[in-house]
Amino acid sequence: MWGIEPTGWPEDSDAEHPCRMRVSAHGYRSLTKVLERFEYKWVVASAFVLALFIDILDVTIVNVSLFAIAKDFKAELSSTTWIVLGYSLSLAVWIPISGWVGDRFGTKRTFIFALIVFLSASVLCSQAQTLGQLIAFRVVQGIGGGMLTPTGTTLLFRAFPPAERAKASAVLTIPTVLAPASGPVIGGFLTDRVGWRWIFGLNVPVGLIALTIAIVGLKADTQTDRRPFDATGFVLSAIGFPAAVFALERGSDDGWLSARIITALIVAVVAIGGLVWWTFRIPTPMLDLKLLRERLFRTTNAISFVSTMAFLGIVFVLPQFLQRVAGLSAFHSGLATFPQAFGVIAMSRTAGKLYPKLGPRKMLSFAYLGMTLATLPFLLLTTGTSPWLIRIIMFVRGIFLAFSFIPLQAASYSRISMADTGRASAVYSTQRQLGAATGVALLSTVLVSTIPQPFGRTVVPVELRAGFTTAFHWAFFAAVLLTLAAALLSLLVKDSDAANTMQPAS
Repeated sequence: MWGIEPTGWPEDSDAEHPCRMRVSAHGYRSLTKVLERFEYKWVVASAFVLALFIDILDVTIVNVSLFAIAKDFKAELSSTTWIVLGYSLSLAVWIPISGWVGDRFGTKRTFIFALIVFLSASVLCSQAQTLGQLIAFRVVQGIGGGMLTPTGTTLLFRAFPPAERAKASAVLTIPTVLAPASGPVIGGFLTDRVGWRWIFGLNVPVGLIALTIAIVGLKADTQTDRRPFDATGFVLSAIGFPAAVFALERGSDDGWLSARIITALIVAVVAIGGLVWWTFRIPTPMLDLKLLRERLFRTTNAISFVSTMAFLGIVFVLPQFLQRVAGLSAFHSGLATFPQAFGVIAMSRTAGKLYPKLGPRKMLSFAYLGMTLATLPFLLLTTGTSPWLIRIIMFVRGIFLAFSFIPLQAASYSRISMADTGRASAVYSTQRQLGAATGVALLSTVLVSTIPQPFGRTVVPVELRAGFTTAFHWAFFAAVLLTLAAALLSLLVKDSDAANTMQPAS
């Protein structure tokens, strides 16, 4: 009924595009009538939330399946880390360019193209016959994944007026928190019950729904930006950001003084430094860092970078403690940490309603101070700590996360023009990607430097667990300091800068 034919675009059939598609006439008309019952902003939100969920899910769902993949391909477990790293490096290349691509070719076309690439690569990953093929397909998957989030954010914030940015931010919060929390649970279940290939196959039905909504329901851009492609900026970012991500993700394992990590860090510093210098010399850079001159956008990006370090650092370290020290399975470890997502979902609506009354400064300060206090109990964790106590702590952290995510997203773009939203989304997504890698690197380094002996890939013997527990306490303490730093940075936010997002929605 809703068959897809390679003939043309439903809304702009005169547009030239290598992946031109058209939904069959009867199905297109039927679905159009269904989508017309909803406000356009919620159509955009539906497509983006589904796409964002599978995009973020793929960052964490693969980790619990690496052992099964290594066994299936008869490969060394260490070599499977490139399945994760290859995807991360590809994201680092394609996130910065997403703003220019969306402005040049249209956000709808770019979003659909990115989703098609992501889904096609997911199918290829599920059918990979060698480890090399799987790594290559993950790199391709990162092309789509890298452009999905910035382009989708642009679509969302252009569909929601400034006074409703809190609503839009609440929409973003759900997949942002639910996906990384559910990754270990879903990944562990699928790997144990039906095989690791299904962790990639899961993307297809969810993604096809998002793709159908996007093709039929999204409006084509009325105009595109014809500014020239910044080849120098692209080369510098395509070298610098992947080098930084590689060094950050491999530094604690390879050793920060190893030759290839030092080389990667030098390359990253030189290339990113060159990118910053180049950005301020030309009028239309690919990654428009000049947007950071705007006070509120600069401050919220700094808060986001630090808070992302803490958030993703905990998401990485806590399951390591539960699985390797406390001896829980990946599935049960995921069940222990999952309630954080419930806390966010439970309070998102309340946080959205309070935002116009309290403003971003009070909400962010309250949220990160509360998160600091809620993280402190991790310093007392032992191997005998009840998983239910951990669930309660995670639920409380989720409540405070809701009070941070919504005002941070709502305020960040308040003084960014509609025309600059795509470029601002690329900058914001780039710093989040680097923040995630930096947070994991920092907490991993603290952990590796304080453990009594090399960590390994198995459960720690009973007689060594006390020393390992202390090492994890130091890593959790680093996360506490990061959330405290985010609370202090929040005091720099001025509510007057975000006034247009604090007006009650009509």
